[in-house]
Amino acid sequence: MTEKFIHYLWKMKLLKMDELHSSSGERIQVIKSGEHNHDAGPDFLNARIRIGNTEWAGNVEIHVKASEWNQHRHHTDSGYNNVILHVVYENDAVVFHEDGTAVPSLELKHLFDPGTYETYQSLMQSAAWVPCAAQISRVNDITITQCLHRLMTERLEQKVGPIILSLEENHHNWEETFYQSIAAAFGAKVNAEPFRMLARALPLKILAKHKSSLFQLETLLFGSAGFLDEKFSDEYPIRLRKEFDFLRMRHQLKPMKKHVWKFLRLRPSNFPTIRLAQFAQLVFTSTHLLSKIIETKDLKTVFQFFESGTSEYWLDHYRFDKSSANRKKQLGKDAVELIIINTVVPFLFVYGKLHDDEALISRSLKLLEQVPAEKNSIITQWRKTGLAASSAFDSQALLQLKNSYCRNFRCLDCAIGHKILSMK
Repeated sequence: MTEKFIHYLWKMKLLKMDELHSSSGERIQVIKSGEHNHDAGPDFLNARIRIGNTEWAGNVEIHVKASEWNQHRHHTDSGYNNVILHVVYENDAVVFHEDGTAVPSLELKHLFDPGTYETYQSLMQSAAWVPCAAQISRVNDITITQCLHRLMTERLEQKVGPIILSLEENHHNWEETFYQSIAAAFGAKVNAEPFRMLARALPLKILAKHKSSLFQLETLLFGSAGFLDEKFSDEYPIRLRKEFDFLRMRHQLKPMKKHVWKFLRLRPSNFPTIRLAQFAQLVFTSTHLLSKIIETKDLKTVFQFFESGTSEYWLDHYRFDKSSANRKKQLGKDAVELIIINTVVPFLFVYGKLHDDEALISRSLKLLEQVPAEKNSIITQWRKTGLAASSAFDSQALLQLKNSYCRNFRCLDCAIGHKILSMK
């Protein structure tokens, strides 16, 4: 038996509620089980319990064995003086408050369906890809849909903090904060941090002074990224370097170290040089990008903002001084979709929350429903398990489910797990 499981029984009221009696034989009626406390102190706060003819308001403490009360030194802790009921699996000891008064106890050993615990054990001991792989097919579609909606909102809520922190660092400049996040998104997983470092070192206000010249934007980006600190053979990088020598002094720029950029095991189309050229094109063709996206109501228009190409030099180059076959290098569909999923939607969601704009929050979620589901190993495994993602909304929720719940065996905190545990 685990304390976590007893918490679950108490919270969800999966007990024989008409058969509850204290260790002294008085009938117990649970009016309010209390608020689950995940911090220090009693496990459930502000409960209301009727014991015999007296209604009590206070806290509830839970243990597997009653004797754990003393082991944890609760009898000497004033923080437990307001415990009105000690809920235990096995009542192996009488325990007392700090003032010496006995704490009423409720033993649960015979007050719940043993099948529920057997199912719980099978989930906790499962070696399957997700604990409930063998049972999830029995869960109805409504439960799964509701669960995915809650998980999607939870996933976006988790992104609120980092965006607000970045916003504060940028003195509440939304466009600057968005610019830095979009830069990181252009770097994808491998070069996200170098791109973020670059955006912080090269503020949007500097780029704005040169927005009319794609050449100067590339100069600033490639120079600040550390790619122009060498000798070249091609005329174009020679011109970039010469221009950067001037702009570097004008804006007092300090280039990054080139070695922070990763090329290894990347497709040439994803080389940081190509992504920098595409990012320069994005800056060149867009002004007040976040504001425009906030005003946009359809996915197609949002998509068009990020269909960045490159300047002419990069049509037959992937790196400076190394020519290649001539090919148009537009940011790919999958890359744009990931930018929308991981950057655009969270920003719309957070902006909507901070400005009490429910319509914008709703639009951010609907945008996810229009984007195709991601293609990765986790989504493939979910499909094999019986849950197919029809949109990015579903795939993001399923990623949250796997990474935050299934991987950590948090079945007791999961709506799907709860449904399985309540099945007869």
